[in-house]
Amino acid sequence: MARCLIGCGSNLGKRREQLDRALELLRFMPGVTLQAVSRYRETTPVGGPPGQGSFLNGACLIETELPPRQVLDMLAAVENTLHRERTERWGQRTIDLDLLLYEDIVMNTADLTVPHPRMATRRFVLEPAAEIAGDLPYPVGACTVRDLLDNISTPHPLIAVVGVPGSGAAEVASAIADAVMGRVLHAPAPLPVPDGGPPVSLARWRQTLTAWAAPLAVSRWDDAAQATIADFWCEWLPDAAEDSLDHDSLADFRSDVAAAAETCVAPVVAILLTADSAVLEERIAFRSRHAREHTDVFADLAPAAILCDRTGDGLTPLLRIQDRLVRRLRTTGDRGSRAPKAVITIDAGDISRAALEAIAAVEAML
Repeated sequence: MARCLIGCGSNLGKRREQLDRALELLRFMPGVTLQAVSRYRETTPVGGPPGQGSFLNGACLIETELPPRQVLDMLAAVENTLHRERTERWGQRTIDLDLLLYEDIVMNTADLTVPHPRMATRRFVLEPAAEIAGDLPYPVGACTVRDLLDNISTPHPLIAVVGVPGSGAAEVASAIADAVMGRVLHAPAPLPVPDGGPPVSLARWRQTLTAWAAPLAVSRWDDAAQATIADFWCEWLPDAAEDSLDHDSLADFRSDVAAAAETCVAPVVAILLTADSAVLEERIAFRSRHAREHTDVFADLAPAAILCDRTGDGLTPLLRIQDRLVRRLRTTGDRGSRAPKAVITIDAGDISRAALEAIAAVEAML
């Protein structure tokens, strides 16, 4: 029997009655045993269209013989019974049942991602979940559900918006800070992306590390703002440096980064921005056309634009770096002990949409 954590919510119609009815339907599903139910909490809607009513949110723990895909189908059947309509993303709903965790399984298919891709920063999910199943493992972060709640309850959290040049990390970080009245920290030095000149030296990578680590130093940390949003993360610098440094130099640099990280405030959440090759190619072309104009849009792409002018290929180095960054943040064993427990991956193809999704993720935790 597998333990499954289910998130429950309603903000349309008779909310409590609908939640109770959904749980009653789950209780009598073949192959399902309802183990625990949290109390309901009233919460403000996060993201989605304006003007929605408040939610009642809760969680339940079930044991089941059903595989994950059949659990998802069962939840959809319950929603359909209670007249759930899907006309607008994150819109109001009579009932919402989300499969949050299925034991310690990690899977990502076209129609099902487990653990739930947004649960790690949603207080309205984690508070009821921790009430009934705080010891359940959250395998992506190598922690428990209770650890996730503690993680977002840090008094002054550091949130890292990370992505390769051209992903829009600086723009999204600024949008989040404006929305939540936080402080924004932009990278004090650009990522040393190859520009067709001499290979980037170890000395330059170390200079970048020193510049990035300085504003995050514990000894000088200012916790006056509600949150700090940074568009950089020191611990992925070695991944970016792999194409520049030989084996021994890279090993030395990894040691440098590990030592520097111990002196810095660690991010509790990473907003991982990803962009496909067509998007990055278009933005490199934009930067090449507008390099001499007074604009800082995608300014971090300047080296890639130069490389594109010199060699015709500024894209390949960025894609290799992005692949390594994604692997580091999505693979628990590769993250490192000080890596953020919560990682929210957002498609950065549309910067405005990416910013709205990132804002919703951060607002849900504060």
